[in-house]
Amino acid sequence: MTGVRDPLARGSFDLTVADGAGAGSCAVYQRGGDRLQVLHVDLTPGGYVAEVQEQLDSGATPLPEIVPGSVGAYFRRASGENNAAFAHLVRGKAEINIALEIGVEGRDSAGDVMALMKLIAPKLITDASAPSASPSVSGKG
Repeated sequence: MTGVRDPLARGSFDLTVADGAGAGSCAVYQRGGDRLQVLHVDLTPGGYVAEVQEQLDSGATPLPEIVPGSVGAYFRRASGENNAAFAHLVRGKAEINIALEIGVEGRDSAGDVMALMKLIAPKLITDASAPSASPSVSGKG
């Protein structure tokens, strides 16, 4: 997904904070002089469905319902610069953002961030983050 061999990774997640919604982040860097960040995953309390709706209105692709009651979107950077792609998922009080800042040329970076979201969201989104009512987002795509 990143094309980085022997990456430097830093971060942690604590699923017991923020009333059980969890918080934390993890970043992956290229080793070397510049230590460029290539991937960032962020779990925050908040759960702003309106942000997902804005992304969908701007042409993002809806994520499937990865965890019950979740809504999300994924997209490539419009300029195509660095083959970057992003995914955003909201469920109740929890929000996960994935930013692939430098993707591998020739790969489907948007598909990569969607696949990573499918892999990690069920582990990071807890029952405590469950929405009180199902969020409503209309998707294009």
